[in-house]
Amino acid sequence: MLRQYELVERVQAYDPDADEDLINRAYVFSVQKHGSQKRASGDPYFSHPIEVAGLMTDLKLDQQTIVTALLHDTVEDTLTTVDEIKKLFGEDVARLVDGVTKLSKIEAQTDDERAAENLRKFLLAMSDDIRVLLVKLADRLHNMRTLHYIKSEEKRRRIARETMDIYAPLAERIGMYEYMREMQLLAFRHLEPEAYDTITKRLAAIKEGDEGRVDKISQSIQKALASGGLAAEVSGREKHPYSIWRKMAERHVSFEQLTDIMAFRVITDSSAECYRALGILHEKWKMVPGRFKDYISTPKRNDYRSIHTTIMHRDNMRVEIQIRSKRMHQDNEYGLASHWAYKQGNQPDGQAGWIRDLIEILDQSEDAEELLENTKLAMYQDRIFAFTPKGTLLQMPKGSTTVDFAYAVHTDLGNQAVGAKVNGRHVPLRAQLQNGDVVEILKSKGQEPQPGWLSFVITGKARAAIRRNVRFKERDEMIEIGAKLYDEIIERLPGKISKRAQKAALKRLKLAEPEDLMMAIGTRQISDREVMEAIMPGSVNDNDDERQWPEQDRAISIKGLTPGVAFNLAECCHPVPGDRIVGLRRSGKNVEVHTIDCQSLADGVDADWVDLSWGTESDGAAARLCVVLHNKPGTLAEMAGIFGFHNANILNLRLSHRDGPFHTFNADLEVHNVHHLMRILSALRASDAVSQAERL
Repeated sequence: MLRQYELVERVQAYDPDADEDLINRAYVFSVQKHGSQKRASGDPYFSHPIEVAGLMTDLKLDQQTIVTALLHDTVEDTLTTVDEIKKLFGEDVARLVDGVTKLSKIEAQTDDERAAENLRKFLLAMSDDIRVLLVKLADRLHNMRTLHYIKSEEKRRRIARETMDIYAPLAERIGMYEYMREMQLLAFRHLEPEAYDTITKRLAAIKEGDEGRVDKISQSIQKALASGGLAAEVSGREKHPYSIWRKMAERHVSFEQLTDIMAFRVITDSSAECYRALGILHEKWKMVPGRFKDYISTPKRNDYRSIHTTIMHRDNMRVEIQIRSKRMHQDNEYGLASHWAYKQGNQPDGQAGWIRDLIEILDQSEDAEELLENTKLAMYQDRIFAFTPKGTLLQMPKGSTTVDFAYAVHTDLGNQAVGAKVNGRHVPLRAQLQNGDVVEILKSKGQEPQPGWLSFVITGKARAAIRRNVRFKERDEMIEIGAKLYDEIIERLPGKISKRAQKAALKRLKLAEPEDLMMAIGTRQISDREVMEAIMPGSVNDNDDERQWPEQDRAISIKGLTPGVAFNLAECCHPVPGDRIVGLRRSGKNVEVHTIDCQSLADGVDADWVDLSWGTESDGAAARLCVVLHNKPGTLAEMAGIFGFHNANILNLRLSHRDGPFHTFNADLEVHNVHHLMRILSALRASDAVSQAERL
């Protein structure tokens, strides 16, 4: 445990102007308030806040943060109040202590949905000062170092799980990888003790029997760099057990199958020297394709910068190398904490910066690299946060798209959306948003909501608005179709009609407006005969043929279309139930249903695309096959026998090509669904009579 004068000396070593009296008073106050309280280890409780303050000095944080670390448990675990802290140590320290206390009070309720929401609100409310989070991470790290003293296994596992799910990802999201790695390792030890013991024993055995292999590889890398005229620090290490265990689980491989349990780090004086080192290493050894990433030119979202590459060393051994400058290394290990300076002028720039950083914390890890271990923030999987270009913060369900965002801003903006920019880059409207994204919606007054949007939006507001507009649009189209059909019906009447005749027809059909009549005709709610008889009673006799609508199998139903909307199965691709399908809607025409891979879709640029699927009761459609038969007696009969055996009715059979020993037939079959069709194709391909069988 740090003594009082040692703590002060540590702070003054990097901040000579620090208020020694303030730190001393906080040290004594913490010791007095915690008094005779004991930790599970038997040590005095005040040793914990003192050690947390020591961790803050390692990060060279300002005196207010050091004092906050000393006092962070006094409000929660003693009779001390926030007002008392404010009176004795100032408003700034009181606010920081209060923030850490709020987080401590809800951390034990991670399974409670309300607690998760409180934590999100806390992060946003405290986003103007990252020091609250830094103290809490140090607090958790020290608690994890002494977790083994807690007797209750259930409590140890709960705290370890909480650390793995919340605090390690929090550390990772602000770039504090040193904290993240140690938290993960300590939590892994309690969550998976058998796996931890097995991996650590194998690592120890490797280290004992490798005859200094790590040192030899480090020396060879350093020698290669030196021969290229570059002086750099080279170090090698084994990856920690949790990292290895995650890779085994993700890749479904055994420990022996892992080829990258060692990693080497090259630290140079500048970013330019990083690229020089990369060139030297790639010239000396072959690189492994697909294992190179340049996070210097394109840093990760938490500002992590480094070059990652893997080379084939001696004896075809894969060696993973990270190349970075000294400043990058400091920033990568301690993240935002390394940017914090005790001088006011060097502090990070303003509230918006802190909000963006903390919003990113709520995101899930997506990178498979060692330093981003794919640990998920389970508490935050249901929500994300995004910004408008003016900085307004919107909370959205996880999986929200740019269209959901547009409707969340304003319904009119959603209706007129034609494109989007996320973080300054153009993205499709269906692009899903991530935490911290800045979203700009591009709009046009001539745009209307598209039915296809319903396939990817997830918010109720967006779906309701799109459906409402789609209904209006489809109604207008049906009215237009109905008006054309109405004109055809009028031409079939035996005489001319007056305007009064239409009004009378509306009354007879119990319709209010002419548009209602056109809608009823367009959606086939009433027949031609009924319309003719309503307009001119007695004009229809029993010999009149009913108007012929396009043939359509009544067993086919399509999801994604308004009931009554006419559709045709495309002749170019012959979709059958079970195929993935899409619709092309053109004004005044039936919707064309195509398979998703139909080449004709490329010609549908002038049509609205409609996401469709088959109804549950859909059964039966025409499929076209191309079958190449050997030119031998009986082969045609065998093909027909296969069709009959599988209960497939032949609708059409045509010889399309004759080429010496082969005859090519196009066959239109009536099949139940795509699985029925695949069984027929499999049977054809297995027959000696058939050279080739494909679906057209």
